[in-house]
Amino acid sequence: MNSPTPSIVPQHAVRRFPLWALCSLCLIYVVAGLVGRTPWKAADIIAFGYMLELTHSGVSPWLWPFLHPSIMGLPPEIDGGLVYGLGAWCIEVFTNQLHLLTADSAARTLFIALGGLTVVCTWSSVYFLALSPQAKPVEFAFGGQADPKDYALALADSSALALIATLGLAQLGHETTPTVGQLALSSVVMLGFSMMAFKPYQSQLVLAFGLFGLSLMGAPTLSVILGLSGALVCVLDKDSNSSKQHSFMLLILCLGVGVMAHLLHLWQWRVLPLSLILSELPSIGKLWLWFFWPVWPLMILTLWRWRNQWASKHWSRHLIIPLLHSIVITTAAFITHSQERTLLLAMPPMAALAAFSLPTLKRSVKALIDWFTLLLFSGCAFVIWVIWIAYQTGWPTQPAKNVARLVPGFVSHFYLSSFIIAILATLGWIFIVHWRIGRNPAALWKSLILPAGGASLCWLLVMSLWLPPVDYGRGYVELARLVKENIGSNGCAYAWNLNRAEIIALQYHENLNLVDFRKSDRVLNALLDQVHEKTTSSDPQCKWILVNGEHKQEAQKILNQHQSGNWALYKAIRKPSDPDEDVVIFKHLQ
Repeated sequence: MNSPTPSIVPQHAVRRFPLWALCSLCLIYVVAGLVGRTPWKAADIIAFGYMLELTHSGVSPWLWPFLHPSIMGLPPEIDGGLVYGLGAWCIEVFTNQLHLLTADSAARTLFIALGGLTVVCTWSSVYFLALSPQAKPVEFAFGGQADPKDYALALADSSALALIATLGLAQLGHETTPTVGQLALSSVVMLGFSMMAFKPYQSQLVLAFGLFGLSLMGAPTLSVILGLSGALVCVLDKDSNSSKQHSFMLLILCLGVGVMAHLLHLWQWRVLPLSLILSELPSIGKLWLWFFWPVWPLMILTLWRWRNQWASKHWSRHLIIPLLHSIVITTAAFITHSQERTLLLAMPPMAALAAFSLPTLKRSVKALIDWFTLLLFSGCAFVIWVIWIAYQTGWPTQPAKNVARLVPGFVSHFYLSSFIIAILATLGWIFIVHWRIGRNPAALWKSLILPAGGASLCWLLVMSLWLPPVDYGRGYVELARLVKENIGSNGCAYAWNLNRAEIIALQYHENLNLVDFRKSDRVLNALLDQVHEKTTSSDPQCKWILVNGEHKQEAQKILNQHQSGNWALYKAIRKPSDPDEDVVIFKHLQ
């Protein structure tokens, strides 16, 4: 006998969120932050640099997704060859061939597509999960219960709203990094498992695409673990007549992923020591709380309200599949170095779980969500507008001083297009609030329209009104300009222990000719003596050395030991808004 479902939903409560409105809201959220800006510090510009490097490699574009690019001998931190190759393709097409976009804008077109893929896969996953027998709403004695398909569509709409309402997605989900590719492909994997009971053959193709793609995006271990976990689910699922076949196919896929990862040298051991994991548990717990807000309270509520399903002999796919994904990814985040970026991958399954809490919410809980969200995002929007007015006009004085302190040297300008976008976004928020507090028919997704609309509003306001100072502070344009201003436009420079972001910024923004001499002391000595003796070499005769500020003392000591090189400290250039990042310039005295 099936356990009773807590989902008691009448037909009038499962009306659809208008498709045009849902698509527009998701598109605006995905695109905002990926257009009209320069590459940011640090993972954003680093990943872009490896994409750009592939276009200069001279290798056939068909091989780009399988290469391991490097910049001055420095490999990427995440071996996501596929995302670098796809980004390089976008640069080749939109910049080098069609001449429509700058290279960094062309690379971000890929990530707009990946963000859209994440939303679509999350929506589709919840649709199939909501069609599961254990997820369907209660049938009323005299009819009037929700139609299963309409119910599934309403919950799918809710999951898309829950996803874009999550706070942690705002910044990390709008960067050009392999993590965004992993996010999209992990959502594809969840979709493959979700549709397995309804479209078994298509699901195998989707799973193959997701598991192999996730491995090529730099997460082969996670891909194999998710595949094996899915195989275990298929074995335990007694309701499926083809569970053994599905589990066998998943084992074959996992074996294929493992072999491919081995041949392409994708395996990387990034597990933290146990002592460090235990010491960082409190900080990671706090990160988890704000990162998944407001999804995690709804997810916990889902697990509690549907608790009777766990005692059923029938498999509750709508709970097991997203919960298993959440546990695997969260565990991976707790034991690896990049906790924030790994946690990003858990957002689609947690949004899916959150959606199933909506049929069980009481009126008081819905009112609490609405009022809290209304006050939170309205207050945030008000602060954003006040600070924008402050740095434009100088009043109020304290916010204006804070902006000047955070981004020294920034000169504000009024951009009519940004102002119009911000006005329209604010008016849209007022319309949503007016609609929500009005006497409108009940709908499952009503409790998430304010969180999703508020998150989109604040993100769009930041990416329109605040974009100039944020771009100035987080970008490298000003740093690169100051360096070139000091060393001249025609000279080259030796790069000594510059980090990846600085190398890429100087090469991309100001087209500086950088020559690596950080490989060994032997090379260093040869280059120091080269200038004094004026020996011929295939390397250019550079009169400048650029050193990362952290290595200033080391460079000064070594250069002083080579008096024949006749090098002297010339100037230290500080990145605006970042007191911890300097580029120190040494000059060869003629």
